Order: sequence, then C-alpha cells, then structure tokens
Amino acid sequence: MKIIAFNTIAVISGLFVGSLVNFGIVALGPYVIPYPTGVDMSDVESMQENMKLLKPINFLVPFLAHSLGTLAGAAFAARTAASHPTALATVIGLFFLAGGIAMVSMVGGPPWFVLTDLLLAYLPMSIAGSYLGRPKRRPISPE
Repeated sequence: MKIIAFNTIAVISGLFVGSLVNFGIVALGPYVIPYPTGVDMSDVESMQENMKLLKPINFLVPFLAHSLGTLAGAAFAARTAASHPTALATVIGLFFLAGGIAMVSMVGGPPWFVLTDLLLAYLPMSIAGSYLGRPKRRPISPE
C-alpha cells in the first residue's frame, strides 16, 4: 500500500513539475520569439482566429513547452517513483498527450504542427524522461 501511495505522489508531482515547465516556457516564449504584429493569443477564440497569421517559427515555443514539460515531469516522476519508473513516466506522457489532443481539438493549427506535436512531444519525451530520471545504480565494489 505504501508503494502505491508513493507512486501516486510521484505522478501528481510529475504532473505539477511538467506543468510548471510548460507554462513557464509558454509565458516566456513571446519575449524570445515575438508574435507577428496584431496577433492576440490571450484566449481560445483569438488563438483560432490568429492561427493563420503565425509563422512556422512561432510554433517552436509551444512545441518546446510541450516537449520539455513532458520530459521534466516524466523525469521527476521516474526519479521519485517507489517502483516502475518507466510506467509512471509513461503515465505522465499520456496525461500530457491527452492535454495536447484537447488543445488541438479546441484551437487547431497547421497539420504539420499538429502531427509533429502529437507524435514527438509527448510519448517519446516521457520515455526519454524515464531514462533521464532513473536513479543511478551504484557500481558494485570489488570487496
């Protein structure tokens, strides 16, 4: 029972860490790569209307936010897992993938970005995060 509780806390914490990274990148993104003049991305309706005005470079920030948020959350969950670090990291990837699918269904976007985002930003990053987050094994000392 203790392992289940620790793994549940690892998943919730991983989702929190991944969300912080995601939101941080999304918040700082327009300062690094500004939107074209007149583009307002403050709500879903304006995002839908302004999607056609965005240049391909403007999609780099959301992709990085989704990828790095998933990677950080999966790595954190794998590092803090009591057992099954790869499975818990994959759960993080599935949660973020569900959020990505919901966002695409609400906002849309160019097909090349939707495919790239949904295929590369979530599950592959959760698997990479599971490897990055695994605790290092101590080498066996020859005593």
